[in-house]
Amino acid sequence: MAIEQVSASRSFEGVQGVYKHASSMTGTEMTFSVFVPAQAGEGNLPIVWYLSGLTCNHANVTEKGEFRRACAELGLIFVAPDTSPRGDDVPDDPAGAYDFGLGAGFYVDATEAPYSRNYKMWSYLTEELPQVIADNFPADMTRQSIMGHSMGGHGALTIGLRHPDRYAAISAFAPIVAPSQVPWGEKALTGYLGDDRAAWRKHDAVALIEDGARAGALLVDQGAADPFLEQELRPHLLKDACAAANIDLTLNIREGYDHSYYFISTFMADHLRWHADRLAEVGASCRGPRPA
Repeated sequence: MAIEQVSASRSFEGVQGVYKHASSMTGTEMTFSVFVPAQAGEGNLPIVWYLSGLTCNHANVTEKGEFRRACAELGLIFVAPDTSPRGDDVPDDPAGAYDFGLGAGFYVDATEAPYSRNYKMWSYLTEELPQVIADNFPADMTRQSIMGHSMGGHGALTIGLRHPDRYAAISAFAPIVAPSQVPWGEKALTGYLGDDRAAWRKHDAVALIEDGARAGALLVDQGAADPFLEQELRPHLLKDACAAANIDLTLNIREGYDHSYYFISTFMADHLRWHADRLAEVGASCRGPRPA
């Protein structure tokens, strides 16, 4: 799959690039960023996928996430996709609201008109973009992990829970853990998937766990001063679901931190080290025991 390089900059001896390609899934041009550390010269490297939140695109974490030093140290490729299809012909929220439409794809494949034409973010991120990465970057597709923020935390949790054999680690910053139970999620899931709430469950982390989905471990950081904490995020629902399912959840409530990239960048390296440890375990398992 052909891609076009938009920019490339040297950083921590690696390369931070921005790329675009014509997506067959969304029917639009899609832009994404990739950081490739210097260790790529020694062979293919594990990948961390980062999914952004409402109103964001690839640039938010690329410019403000402060992930490159840790990725360079740990030998991790960092991939940051967009949050929705974009273009003059792509339908948006009729009222121009920030929480639906452009910048707010919610990582689902829409079934409702007119959004079903372009809003195929689930298939784009689980099928098309991984193939693009495999074809164009020194990526070890047997070692992948996923993380995200807010709406992207929702995406990381649901994609990770539904693909437990693909992702060695799942983490999130201030995720929407139960979109079926909060205003942001109810609006988005109704608009993209219709009124059948049973169809929403596969895009709701808490519901997925209740319905039998499992993960080896989850890491979540949440700011205690986040203005969306009680109404939209509700991490206690994930804590309760994981406890009932015996899933190892580390939930860090960070006093004084809000929903911003100041919060994310503070704990980004901690998350990446957590991912690197689990990706290394996958690599060791793939290599098998050493000969005597």
